[in-house]
Amino acid sequence: MSVKTLSLNGKPVSAGDDQTLLDVAREHGAKIPTLCHLDGLSDVGACRLCLVEVKGSPKLLPACTTKATEGMEVSTDSERLRRYRRQIVELLFAERNHVCAVCVANGNCELQAVALEVGLDHVRFEYQHPRTELDASHPHFVLDHARCILCVRCVRVCDEIEGAHTWDLAHRGIHTRVITDMAQPWGKSDSCTSCGKCLRVCPTGALFEKERIATGISKNRDFLTYIKNAREKKQWSR
Repeated sequence: MSVKTLSLNGKPVSAGDDQTLLDVAREHGAKIPTLCHLDGLSDVGACRLCLVEVKGSPKLLPACTTKATEGMEVSTDSERLRRYRRQIVELLFAERNHVCAVCVANGNCELQAVALEVGLDHVRFEYQHPRTELDASHPHFVLDHARCILCVRCVRVCDEIEGAHTWDLAHRGIHTRVITDMAQPWGKSDSCTSCGKCLRVCPTGALFEKERIATGISKNRDFLTYIKNAREKKQWSR
């Protein structure tokens, strides 16, 4: 395996053939916020929070899907990046109905944690307040579109790990929604195995167990480690 040398925040670092800029940054202690990325799943660059500056590029690049190349000069923290990341989080809050105080994921929400990380204390954009549905047709689980940030973790874990591909996306733009099968109610899905993996990887309160409505949800981080380790050992094919 050939080794590439590049510059990360002004310091020379090395990277392997298949490493992304996010891999390199984390390996060398440079913190980059993410929401759609999850170790063990493929990267799609959906949330755009991991944008970085690369010298010579006129645009910001997503660190999770950009491969490290020889001679790159990468910046992971600048006033421009902090401004963009805060704006992205503001837009996520404005697009749906994220009211933390009445959400089952309050205190265990990655969107909430990222908002604190980027210093978000108010939203400058007009809230869209879309009319969203609550799908409680499944015997055990609930889908709340109001909390969904379209990170597609549920789509990827169901396809790549469970092998069911129950989840997908429908529509375009602000009307985009996650769906089960051919936009059927979740409870009528023929492909869903009721494994619960989608709930465990959801970063917000969009997917949760019915029994958690009153008590709130908690995230099982051991499961996320299990996915990462299994992927590294090539127990599943991508």
